Amino acid sequence: MTTHPTAGPTAHPTTHPTTLPQRDPAAAAAERPRPLVARSSLVDRLFLLVARAGGTLVLAVMVSLGGYLALRASGALRTAGLSFLTTQEWNPDAGRGHFGIAAVLTGTVLIGAIAVSLALPLALGCALYISEYAPRRLKRTLIGLVDLMAAVPSVVYGLWGFVLLQYQLAGTARWISTYLGWIPLLKVTGTDPDDPLSPPTVYVASSAMAGTVVAFMITPIMCSIMREVFDQAPAGEREGAYALGSTRWGMIRSVVLPFGRGGVIGGTMLGLGRALGETISVYLILSMHFEIRWHVLQTGGSAVAPLIALRYGDSSPFAISALMAAGLALFLLTLVVNFAAAAVVARSRSGAAS
Repeated sequence: MTTHPTAGPTAHPTTHPTTLPQRDPAAAAAERPRPLVARSSLVDRLFLLVARAGGTLVLAVMVSLGGYLALRASGALRTAGLSFLTTQEWNPDAGRGHFGIAAVLTGTVLIGAIAVSLALPLALGCALYISEYAPRRLKRTLIGLVDLMAAVPSVVYGLWGFVLLQYQLAGTARWISTYLGWIPLLKVTGTDPDDPLSPPTVYVASSAMAGTVVAFMITPIMCSIMREVFDQAPAGEREGAYALGSTRWGMIRSVVLPFGRGGVIGGTMLGLGRALGETISVYLILSMHFEIRWHVLQTGGSAVAPLIALRYGDSSPFAISALMAAGLALFLLTLVVNFAAAAVVARSRSGAAS
């Protein structure tokens, strides 16, 4: 009988550290991705040159315009000092403390705010209807009409508002002051709204009337910008919303509006910039009063651009310097609005939330 020796303790195999093969540096360098060098053609270089020249020219024009206004306004600013920002009166020839932009700058902001408040819902609703609801044949007609309205000169809107609109809206202004006069902005002093014999002229030539006319002017521009952005909403996400059972309004709320947020903000700020600098239509409607008037429904108001148009022709050299200072303030205000709009749009790019 053959006997086998008893196996001892289980022997563990001896492990040896694995050594990685050394790579050839030349081979490793050969495996690295080669940098891609784009060889631009002559057309690309020309396009880049034209784009840089255009950007530089725009920047140079803005700097030159600001420098010219600052140079011409330096005499009035040195004379007025900080009182230029706090004085409501406008009589530059009387000297320091008798001219300033407190009233006209406040009136400019009020008219611009009224115009944007009225134009934003109109432009947004019109853009959504043209983009999402209008039939194809009607859509082309509406686009042409909106673009045509944007091309109408401002003096036409001003004449329309001066001759017809403000007198037609006097009754509406009286109704608002009667029932909403407890709001400080909508209060009208010096008249009894319940008196049927009170003259309607107290409700015309006001900041509200001027803002209403400017709102009709900026609505087509805002609508065109918003519509173009809404039309670029991705078709795949539209169809996906419908596939999930969404209604048309649900698709608009979840896809189109988030995608077009930047366009809405950009169009609104562009309209505000034009409203702040509007001259002839506000000049035709507004009755200039050099005092801060928060009652926007009451006759009288002020703005920077109509002030320059009203006083430039018969002003002394020092008064022209004061008008240049007012123009410089309007220029800086417009720049602040545009830079703020650019910052907001950059944080809410179209399509970022869709």
